[in-house]
Amino acid sequence: MNLRRVLIVAAIAAGLVSSAPVGTGGFGEVASAQAKGTPTKAAPRKAAKPAKGKNARAGNKRGGKQTNTAAKKASSWRGSPQRSVVGNHNSAKIKVCKQVVVGKGKKAKKRKKCSMVKEFQGHGAGKLESFELTKPSGDIWLRSDNLQEEVRVQLYKPDGSYDEAALAALDNIFRCKRSKEVRAMDPRLYDQLSRIQDHFGGKQITVVSGFRFVDRDSSRHYHASAIDIVVKGESVRAQYDYAQSLDRGGMGIGIYPHSGFIHVDFRAPGENSYRWTDLSGPGSSWAKKGKKKGNGGRTARAKRPTS
Repeated sequence: MNLRRVLIVAAIAAGLVSSAPVGTGGFGEVASAQAKGTPTKAAPRKAAKPAKGKNARAGNKRGGKQTNTAAKKASSWRGSPQRSVVGNHNSAKIKVCKQVVVGKGKKAKKRKKCSMVKEFQGHGAGKLESFELTKPSGDIWLRSDNLQEEVRVQLYKPDGSYDEAALAALDNIFRCKRSKEVRAMDPRLYDQLSRIQDHFGGKQITVVSGFRFVDRDSSRHYHASAIDIVVKGESVRAQYDYAQSLDRGGMGIGIYPHSGFIHVDFRAPGENSYRWTDLSGPGSSWAKKGKKKGNGGRTARAKRPTS
């Protein structure tokens, strides 16, 4: 027995026999685990030593170049900051140019001066006139180029009340040009329309837009409380200035210089009067959204729920 122990100790010392306990399979624990399919833990890798000298500098250059390239690609994908500002619906800018005179006398020359300005500029109406407006004549003469229709009515009966037949005829020419839906417009708009026509000598007024059934519900057009019009033969600035003088509270009045019309509406109850200038052209807001222009050219909307 002692001889056997001596032989075993000698074999272990020589590395011929493992000292691990013997399992049922006749192998040590590691062998038994592998036989059963149990994964073994790999030895942890040693952390790579940082490169030194020229190799380190070369690696940094390559890594930096790759990082910069990736950053440029990401930047170009998102778009440049300038474009993101210009494309912003609330702060879009457009290029506006005008002729200016440079120099004096014989050396004076006309040059084009351009600048980037906000497409939409709005503000409160400020202090309004308080005196009562006089009753208009009631004569209204309209033409809708979109509908190819014309109407001429007397808004009032002899007793001063509204003539229902006249209101119906006006509502019809201010109907939605897309859906053909007709709504009863706010009759106060017709009072103001008659005053505008009186002021400009009874000149015919062109209907640009009235009720819009397909518009967003925040629009006054959707609520049949807004009209877009043009007085033939008059500057859009003169029309805008006079329309502002008619506001006694709760009106929205906008000017569209590039489209050549003015907007007049009555605000929702409790809202203050508002003014704006929209430099977009006909159909521009629809074109930006990739929608097709309608026949006659859809006029651009105001950028706030003011139109």
